[in-house]
Amino acid sequence: MADPARIPVIVGIGDLRSGRAGDPAGPREPLDLITDAARAAVADSGSAALGTRIDTIHAVKTVSWSYDDLPGLLATRLNLPSPRSSTSPIGGHWPAALLDRLGDDIAAGRSSAAMLVGGETQATMTSLRKSGTDPASLGWSSAPGGPPAFDPADLGSPVMQRAGLIVPTRVYPLFENRFSYESGVSPDRSLAESARMYSAFSELAAKNPASWTAEMYSAEEIATVGPGNRMVCEPYPLMLNAMPFVDQAAAVLVCSLALAREHGVPEDRIVYVWGGAGAADPVDVLSRNSFGTSAAMTDAVDRALSQAAITASALDVVDAYGCFPVVPKLLSRTLGLPASTVPSVTGGHSFFGGPLNSYTLHSIAEVTRRLREGSGPALVHGNGGYLTYQHVVLLASTPHPDGYVGDPEPAHLTAAAPEVVTGYEGRAEIVTSTVEHGRDGVPATGFVVAHTPDGHRLAGHTGPEEAVALSAFTQTPARSVIGRSVHVTDRDGVLSLQF
Repeated sequence: MADPARIPVIVGIGDLRSGRAGDPAGPREPLDLITDAARAAVADSGSAALGTRIDTIHAVKTVSWSYDDLPGLLATRLNLPSPRSSTSPIGGHWPAALLDRLGDDIAAGRSSAAMLVGGETQATMTSLRKSGTDPASLGWSSAPGGPPAFDPADLGSPVMQRAGLIVPTRVYPLFENRFSYESGVSPDRSLAESARMYSAFSELAAKNPASWTAEMYSAEEIATVGPGNRMVCEPYPLMLNAMPFVDQAAAVLVCSLALAREHGVPEDRIVYVWGGAGAADPVDVLSRNSFGTSAAMTDAVDRALSQAAITASALDVVDAYGCFPVVPKLLSRTLGLPASTVPSVTGGHSFFGGPLNSYTLHSIAEVTRRLREGSGPALVHGNGGYLTYQHVVLLASTPHPDGYVGDPEPAHLTAAAPEVVTGYEGRAEIVTSTVEHGRDGVPATGFVVAHTPDGHRLAGHTGPEEAVALSAFTQTPARSVIGRSVHVTDRDGVLSLQF
């Protein structure tokens, strides 16, 4: 067995919410929730003295309210003297990536105890914005920090912005529709599979005290478009979209096995961080090779399992990043899981809640609980960007024979995608598409990626008339538009289509 002083373990977890869907609480600053979660994690370890040994704090970036130095503010509240610290960029993969980095730090002797935190109060922020209330007037920290800043570059590359592919609700359906097409699954069957999976997610979330929703939904309810479940972008009605308007926070306390034992943490409360791996696809989705696969996910999963010398069949617990159904579907396929597998123990963004970058912290907390009950190895998955950044981490209730076996540095993958052309007019084959509906339920905008006969790629958005026609084509009869040949006219990113 490796040196206990170099074996990273999770000894404390804390995750919570303030209010709930349909039952709002009074406004609370993200820092307050995060502080509560951190204190809960220390209490969960069973040793207040262990909390005083924290030498590192990593924070997942909070988006609902800006902090220049959230770890520093938290350290002051926890009475910690100048720990090493960092705040991540934006991205839902960061909780897994940072946990992997902490594991590497402990294995290398750079740290002996660390806290990983994150949280959002986007529900509160939305309510305050509607009422015209300035959070600073409520005493929220504004020095350092303040209202969240917006960077247009976060929307996507110039070519993506030209095509209108600037928000997750538009981009992830493009992946879903191509994934289903390449899998030989009809649109109707794909929706039914998504709804069955998310129904199981809702059941998990309903049992979780930190969950934003407490209701369970049937697959039929999730798949049926109607009041309260409007179509957003085909094929995803509202219940298949992430729910970011939540007030939730989580914290994970990690230390060396030696320190855990020194402070009397019971062996059955210790969860071992075996390690993980990460990878990134090109940031510009229009410069990737494929819309139906994730090279980064495959790379991260394969390296993590290989480093640990196990196969996917050895995993007892899998928790996928559940922002949109295509992500857990891709992870299930990458792992070769049976179709009946529910790839979550947390409940997904739609029902547990999607606190922007920090959802996977809640996954780590819930997986830790499962492992304390005696389950075998677990894989926790984080996803960032537009299916861009992938990181997985392996946890277990027993140590790996070689101690920490992760690689926290992500692999940056390249692609050889077709060149994107603009101003094109002529025949093209649709690679993937989706239709965005207005709040009135009427198709409003179509989004299309296509390939020209000479091998170039084009992308753009349609006007309302073409959106209605594009949506109708897929419904009368039910069929996929992918693979169809159309005549395209591209005028500054606005497409006219003729079948």
